[in-house]
Amino acid sequence: MDGLLIGLLVWLQIKHFAADYLLQNPWIIAGKGHFDRPGGYVHAGIHVAGTAPGLIYVGLSGGLVAILIAAEFVIHFTVDHLKAVQARTRPLSPSSARFWAMHGADQLAHHLTYSAMIYIAMRALAG
Repeated sequence: MDGLLIGLLVWLQIKHFAADYLLQNPWIIAGKGHFDRPGGYVHAGIHVAGTAPGLIYVGLSGGLVAILIAAEFVIHFTVDHLKAVQARTRPLSPSSARFWAMHGADQLAHHLTYSAMIYIAMRALAG
């Protein structure tokens, strides 16, 4: 089981890099921070589409996978929405320490979500 959970962690890290850094285009980025634009929803959807195979692979039930990806969708969308609203209302320069603190806080929130998901998977797989 330990190998499966480490594999899940690696999967989530690679998926996160791809979804957050490789698969974002200008219309996705422009849509974040707006409830009436699809960008943020599509971005969160890309994340959960990448997460689901990892959760299924480790052997979680379909119901638990559905709950975890629904939670990830809501959390990821909300974190990114708040960051986008803050960036739009109080723009920061990438040369400022506050910009990097905000970026780091955003990434930390996402990775803590993955930590919680792995913990839940660990408990579920232990029976």
